[in-house]
This record gives sequence, C-alpha cells and structure tokens, in this order.
Amino acid sequence: MRKLDGIRRQDALTRERIVEASIAILDEDGEKALTFQALARRLRTGAGAIYWHVENKRDLIIAACDAIMVDVIGASTASQRPPAEEIRALSLALFDAMDARPWVGSALAQAPGAVPTLRVLDHFGRQIQALGTSDEEEWTVVAALLSYVLGVGAQNAANAKTAHMRQLERSAFLAEMAKQWAALDPAAFPFVQSVAAKMPVHDDRADFLTGIDLFLDGIAARKTMHV
Repeated sequence: MRKLDGIRRQDALTRERIVEASIAILDEDGEKALTFQALARRLRTGAGAIYWHVENKRDLIIAACDAIMVDVIGASTASQRPPAEEIRALSLALFDAMDARPWVGSALAQAPGAVPTLRVLDHFGRQIQALGTSDEEEWTVVAALLSYVLGVGAQNAANAKTAHMRQLERSAFLAEMAKQWAALDPAAFPFVQSVAAKMPVHDDRADFLTGIDLFLDGIAARKTMHV
C-alpha cells in the first residue's frame, strides 16, 4: 500500500507543482534558499523525481520567472488599450512585480535570451509596431525600452533588497544615502549635492513612469520627424 501511495505522489508531481513550490520558496527566502533539497522537502518527494521535470536550478528560476511573466502580461493585456497606454501599463506592472519579488529582476537580468524576457520583448515589440515605428528603428526602440524597464526595475529591487539585508526601512536607507551625498565635495559633485535633499522623499515608481513617458514622447517625436 505504501508503494502504491508513493507511486501516486510521484504521478501527481508535475512541472507546474514544482514551479509553484519554487515561487513560494523564492518569495519567502530568495534565490539562495531555492535548492533541490528544499524543494523536495516542500513537495514531500525525492530530489530525483524533481530532476525528471527540470534540469537544474537555473531551469527552475527561469520557469518560475516565466510563470510570473505570464500572469503579469495576461493581467496587463486583459483590457484593450491604445499602444502607448499598453506600454505604460505593462512597464508599471513589471516594475511592481520586480519590486514585490526582487528575484524576478535578477532572473530576467541573468537570462536575457530566455523565454520570460522574450515574452516581454514580444509584447513590447507589437506595441511599438502598432505605434507606427519604422522597420529600420523598431528593434533599436524596443531594445532600449526593454533595457530601461528591466534595468531600472531590477536596480530598484536590488536597492530594496540591500535595505532589507541591513534591516533598514526605505526612508532610513534613503536618508543615509542623502547624508552621504550631502557630504561630498560640492566643487566635484555640484548636481549630486543639489538633489541630495530630495533623495529621502522621492518616489521610485513616479520616477520610473517619468522615464517611460520620456520614451513614449521620444517615439512620437521620431515618428513626426520621419513623416
């Protein structure tokens, strides 16, 4: 009977269940905590059974990240929007996903040609085409937009992770950074000193959206130039 129960448990072990458990571990304790041993304990199975579905830890993280991207893109595209609004909405959704799950930003940065990144690239690309960007420029525009969204999102997540590791609240972390900036030589860092006081009160999300708006304004301007 025990043998049959074991067979049933193995039969019930699917890639989807493994990915769900991986996401739970990543959300709770980060990338370092995701091991095949930890996953086996959570799923109440052997590590060998997991290897039947995934090759290694990189495969696990990419699969987990892809599941998140499917959800994020699906939720973002649920409403029909004009292309520029869709780019803005998806960009913000990605920023929020990386802010909530810092490991997602790391996964996207470490696997630029993997399926999760390609999903984002493809969706952005379709919106850029819909905006009427020329064939000659569409790749450059999409690549620049993708680099901005993933780069800024991942950096924001990394900052939050650093603050968490140092057991600092965001405001305290930024106040400490502002203090360091203010102490710099004003002759060598005049601009940095001028904005130091704004550091503790700035809104990362609003700053990110300003960058997206600059991209969209630039796309519209270049389209006008080519008319």
